[in-house]
Amino acid sequence: FYFFHGFYEEDKLVGSLATMPTNERIKAIQKMPETMKKKREIRNKVVKEITKKSRHRSTQLPCCMQCLQGRVVSFRRFGNSLSEYFRLLWVWHKTLKIIGAEFGTSVLSYFIFLKWLLTFNIFSFLINFSFITIPQFVAAEPNSLSFTGLELFTGAGYFQQTVLYYGFYTNATIGKIENGPSYNMQLAYIFTIGIYFVICFLILLFSIAKSFCRNFINPQAYSGNASKLLCTWDFNITNEKAVKLKQKNLSTQIKEGLTEVNREVLNFSVTERVVRIVIHLFSWVASLGTAVAACAGVYFLSINNLKLFVEGHRNDLESQAAMLVLPVVTSLLNAFIPFFYSWLGHLERFQTPGHQIYITITRNMVLKISIVGILCYYWLNIVAASESQCWETLVGQDIYRLVLVDFIFCLLGSFFGEFLRRIIGTTVWVSLGLPEFDIGRNVLDLIYAQTLTWIGILFSPLLPGIQMISFAIVFYVKKVSLMMNCQPPRKVWRTAQMATSFMFLLFFPSFLGVLSVIGVTVWRLKPSEECGPFRGLSSMYAAVSEWIKILENYTGSKWVVWIYYNLITSELFFFILSSLVLIITYLYWQIIEGRKTM
Repeated sequence: FYFFHGFYEEDKLVGSLATMPTNERIKAIQKMPETMKKKREIRNKVVKEITKKSRHRSTQLPCCMQCLQGRVVSFRRFGNSLSEYFRLLWVWHKTLKIIGAEFGTSVLSYFIFLKWLLTFNIFSFLINFSFITIPQFVAAEPNSLSFTGLELFTGAGYFQQTVLYYGFYTNATIGKIENGPSYNMQLAYIFTIGIYFVICFLILLFSIAKSFCRNFINPQAYSGNASKLLCTWDFNITNEKAVKLKQKNLSTQIKEGLTEVNREVLNFSVTERVVRIVIHLFSWVASLGTAVAACAGVYFLSINNLKLFVEGHRNDLESQAAMLVLPVVTSLLNAFIPFFYSWLGHLERFQTPGHQIYITITRNMVLKISIVGILCYYWLNIVAASESQCWETLVGQDIYRLVLVDFIFCLLGSFFGEFLRRIIGTTVWVSLGLPEFDIGRNVLDLIYAQTLTWIGILFSPLLPGIQMISFAIVFYVKKVSLMMNCQPPRKVWRTAQMATSFMFLLFFPSFLGVLSVIGVTVWRLKPSEECGPFRGLSSMYAAVSEWIKILENYTGSKWVVWIYYNLITSELFFFILSSLVLIITYLYWQIIEGRKTM
């Protein structure tokens, strides 16, 4: 009797859900106090009921409406099945939950940022590969160079005549059918990269605004301890491991919130304050002096390497292999100097771990952006004016080597900086204990790598694909190293605003600096005469100017000409845009300072 009664009640429920609008039906299923498996079963029964009713109605509908309804239902089923498969394949969600439960939101913010950058590079690779690389395959000529294997490290030799670099792309209009549609590689190259940077600009602004609103303007709506304790438990969880993981995650978040509330304000004597000020000044002088010395070393080394390359055999693989010295030295500086900055942070003894991390990030940002600035000056003012037949490909090879060597040093840093440190702290020097995950150094490594990728897109369109693979490997290596070698932070603290800071540092100075470099390259520098899609032009931007002159003769394209003259070439438009960015930046730092003084 109870079985048939339950069956009748479920049929009645399915019938009532089938009559609801789509949005109300979804909300009603979500609010049911049932397991996810049971909810999926009910949803599938509702879909079958709707399909059955639509078939009864189909006898009264025209043929085209029947086909349209059938397509809509099939598309919904396909979308539901696809989303379920993606939930099964996307294993990172569980990994991030484990990291958040074991190490807190401070370490979790690094892995969320890494995952976001990986998604960003997948998007970039798909755009460049679809609109630049695939059309080039149609007009590509066979590669006459032999592959030796050393090219994987140098990026030269065989790769020089592939779609990896700017110099291989044609300047002709691609068309296989006579009097048929054609593909202008010059316009495709510059518009694909230009539109990509516009999309990046909008995505970064949206991400910063969303994170800013969640963590600064209305943080209590997302981080209240009472709501975490009473209202955030998911009663659909039935697996024992999932229950324990959820308990640990909530416990860690509540501890972080209570630590921030109960933070003590230390009172120092006059002598102690003077000593602290002297230590801070010494640390800043030492960090800035180290950054200046590192930039000077990179500059003189790059000049000597360029002389070696130009005076030697230009296509000799061994002479190009010698240029690995520049990326190796640069990566050594980027790897070891941050350890010195971390030591300075421990010497200063900040009251909260957050202050120490933000100061370390600032110092590392000054170092890395200064090195990138010196390299950009070297590429745009020295390499571009050199005797190289294709200076764009030479710049692309330099960036390829920098990205590859930086990736190798990132893996070595996990081994030497965390694995060996754990061995020393547990066997040789027991008082050291297990190491903590260095958030500041690791985040700046990601921003540095992404900055190189953005600069290199113009000279090596497939570079985002290489960075995509490296970020995926880094994610798993860092995860394993974190679980095996590191301990949770000794001082628990809440880092809700850290993700916003990461996004902002990626936007400024990283992304805006890259836009400046790309702008100078496109508008000011003369392309090589013998390679690339812009050969023979006074600048890369001249391809757009010539295209606009052609469009002026067609009445249907007047709106494109209007946008070009009133927006693209308007100083007022870019002045207003720059002013908005500066105002947003100013408000951002004012709110941060206001929260620090509260």
